[in-house]
Amino acid sequence: MRAYNGQLSDNQPIRRNQAEKQKQLRDLKETLAAMKPQTAQALRESVQRRIRELETELRAATRQSEARAAEKQQQNGQRPSAPNGSPRRPRRAYEPR
Repeated sequence: MRAYNGQLSDNQPIRRNQAEKQKQLRDLKETLAAMKPQTAQALRESVQRRIRELETELRAATRQSEARAAEKQQQNGQRPSAPNGSPRRPRRAYEPR
């Protein structure tokens, strides 16, 4: 049988959302922790490499979402919030006594 266009067997990467990536990262970390000492070094390295890739993807996605949120606030005319998420307090003028 021939594959039709768009079929999953088209050798395309599987797209995952952020929640699925976080779940896969947890599973891979558990797998790495459960590996026995006699596990092949190549298998251990491939799991570690995939963990590093997922962590960088998740960090990049987090940065992008933060940048989009800041951009959206600027477009709405709001001041950007503090790094911890709470709004900034207005500065008071210095009043000498």
